[in-house]
Order: sequence, then C-alpha cells, then structure tokens
Amino acid sequence: MMHHMILGQLRGAAQKLLWQPKALLTTTRNYISVMRREAFEGNLTRLLRNEIQYEIDRSPPSKPVSKYGSFMIDERPGEQWTRLERKFGENEEIKIDVTMFDGFVPVNKGGDASKEHEVYLHATMVIDIFKGEGNGVLEFVCFAWPNSVEIRKVIMHGHGPAASPIYTGPHFKELDDKLQDELYNFLETRGIDDDMGEFLHQYIRNKAKIEYIRWMGKAKSFIEMK
Repeated sequence: MMHHMILGQLRGAAQKLLWQPKALLTTTRNYISVMRREAFEGNLTRLLRNEIQYEIDRSPPSKPVSKYGSFMIDERPGEQWTRLERKFGENEEIKIDVTMFDGFVPVNKGGDASKEHEVYLHATMVIDIFKGEGNGVLEFVCFAWPNSVEIRKVIMHGHGPAASPIYTGPHFKELDDKLQDELYNFLETRGIDDDMGEFLHQYIRNKAKIEYIRWMGKAKSFIEMK
C-alpha cells in the first residue's frame, strides 16, 4: 500500500511539473496579446487626438448660426442634413431640408492640367411649401451651388406618405422658359434665391468640419472606454 501511495505522489508531482510550463506559456501569450491590443488602441487614440487638434488649429469651425433672413435653422447635430423653416403670408409654411454636399461637377479651367482636380460641389435641397391641412404640398427639388439655387424638379403631393405612386411632373428643363422663370420668381419672393445658395455652401462647409471633428471625438471616446 505504501508503494501505491509513493507512486501516486510521484505522478501528482510529475503532472504539476508538466502543467506549469503550459500555464505559464498561456499566461504569457495572454499578457502579450493584451499589451499589443492596448498599444494598438493607444496609437489609434493618439492619431485621432492629433487629427482633431490639427483640424481645430488649421481652420477652427464657427458656431453654426440659427437664423438666415426669415428662416430659422435647425442644425441637426450628428446628422447628414439641416432644416430651415419659416412662415410666409397668412397661411403658408415653408420647410427646407438640405443635405451635406452630395454631388459635384468638374471645374473647367481652360486646359490647365494643374486645376483638373477642382470641382464645384452641390447640396440637394428639398423645399416643401404647405398651405394648411388637406391642401397638398408644393415641393421643389433643387441643387444649392456655390452661388446659385438650381431647380431640378417641381412636384405636387399630399401630406404624409403617398398611398400610391404620384405623377412627379416633367423635367424642369422641359418646361416653357417663361414658366421656369416664374417658378424661380416664386421661390425668390419667399427668400429662396442665389444668395441662399451661397449662404448654404458656407454653412454646409462649416457643418462638415464640425461633424468630422465630432465623429473623431466619438470614435476616440469609444476606443478609450474600458
């Protein structure tokens, strides 16, 4: 019996000797993995912090204005668009939703190869004009260019989602020239003109900078979270 006890003790000791290097190796690997992850995340947060500071030092964004003419502006922080609203006359309400820059055309610089990369950016504007419940909505889909507002489409539809597909009208350029001019005058009377296009470009460029810095800050905070 003593013989069996000695053999059992020897086997237990042997097993401990075999287990310890494996456990130590696993612990070491886990430690190295954690160190690598922390180093990677630390480098990433450092890069984000430096990029945020660079953007602020290079051209700090301005505080967004809350009003343009008779329009009140809702910045919509963290979103891809901005809203402008105003009342016009006794029963008219105007709502304008403006995206951030979502299109461009190349700039013609007369064959100057060094300028080939330059473009004119535009933002899409959806202008809804209401005249009370049940009276439908007159909608203009426009582009806001650096110094103009261009009408692309004029649509009539009801309030809320349409129950069935609606006729969206012809392409704006297909309309009679005088009718096109009068539709531009209709918008200009309500404060939607080329000056607004110029203002929106400055506003959206500033918003793009704000959203970029905000995005980097959120990503940095998430990575740093324990």
